[in-house]
Amino acid sequence: MTSDSAAAPHPHPADPRPVRRMVPRDRNESHRVATPLELFFDLCFVVAVGQAGRELAHALAAGHYGEGLRGYGFSFFAIWWAWMNFTWFASAYDCDDVPYRVTTLVQIAGVLILAAGVPRLFVSQDLVLGVAGYVVMRLAMVTQWLRAAAGEQGEARQVALRYAGGVALCQVAWVVVLLLPHGALTFVFPIGVVAELAVPVWAELRMQTTWHPHHIAERYGLFTLIVLGETVAAATVAMQSAVDEHEGVGRLVPVAIGGLLICFSAWWIYFARPVHEHLRSNRQAFAWGYGHYVVFASAAAIGTGLEVAVESAVHKAEISAAAATATVTVPTAVYLFTVWLLHSRHTKSGIAQVLGPAGAVLVLACTAFGDSGVLAAGLVCALIVAVGVALHAREA
Repeated sequence: MTSDSAAAPHPHPADPRPVRRMVPRDRNESHRVATPLELFFDLCFVVAVGQAGRELAHALAAGHYGEGLRGYGFSFFAIWWAWMNFTWFASAYDCDDVPYRVTTLVQIAGVLILAAGVPRLFVSQDLVLGVAGYVVMRLAMVTQWLRAAAGEQGEARQVALRYAGGVALCQVAWVVVLLLPHGALTFVFPIGVVAELAVPVWAELRMQTTWHPHHIAERYGLFTLIVLGETVAAATVAMQSAVDEHEGVGRLVPVAIGGLLICFSAWWIYFARPVHEHLRSNRQAFAWGYGHYVVFASAAAIGTGLEVAVESAVHKAEISAAAATATVTVPTAVYLFTVWLLHSRHTKSGIAQVLGPAGAVLVLACTAFGDSGVLAAGLVCALIVAVGVALHAREA
């Protein structure tokens, strides 16, 4: 199923297409790239990512590990899941007309409402603002699916209607959660998450939408870049604050060098090999797409950890040096392993196959170095990149 203009060049950002039926785009369309609206969408979502990261940093520096990780997990899921649903829908149905643009801007407004509610979620488990923002984003997505259903026939129409109905039902459930006691959230939230994750699997059980493999891979790569950029920005702000308020800033140099090496290596490792050829069907795509929750969350958490490590270096954190180092090494190790699981193992062989898991173990071991652990972890990450480059050169 394709539209007559599916392979046409994307219009200029200031010249939206006229309103028309929403029909699927060609899955084999050439030169399919992210649009300015999609890039704007990503940038606005990173505002919420940064808010969640800052709250997690405050919680970890104070030693409130359970509360911090729980709040981070809740808020990051809401951010990631709304982003992911829009991304895959846009890959199949982006028509770039006025209603499509307006609905997308409504979703952006929703994530900003969610971002405003993140501090309340961490401090007092107040979900009202966060759920309100999430529901705004998701109901806007329902209208997109209903519009897609109106332009489809047969099984494709049923897929769109199942998406719309499943997403709408989940939003009703989240509103009901607001009426439950705070203590029930720990038990109810996983049920809601499973229900949300099940909607795409159920909707596309008999037929997959026409998402574009190269476009999806690019969209995920761009969001990874933006999250890593937020990580560098958060660490830089923390470093500047420490320099302005404290003497003896020499203690910050190892953290700064190690943090930069980790961030640079994280970028290099993610983009070492193209992955779009692996995304051939929903079977590969669902595992790959869902697995990026861990990739994005751990990448953002690296910046959070660097903030905590900076506070520890200037004796502002209420936790030990080893614990502060662990806030960097643990998410870094998780990132390395998950990127290997989703990317590297599909494109590498021989010794290169074990670089990701081995690097994750070595980074975790750097926690024992205390104040020097971040620098050691950065050197390990740089070594992984150097070995990978050398092995690739030998293969070539």
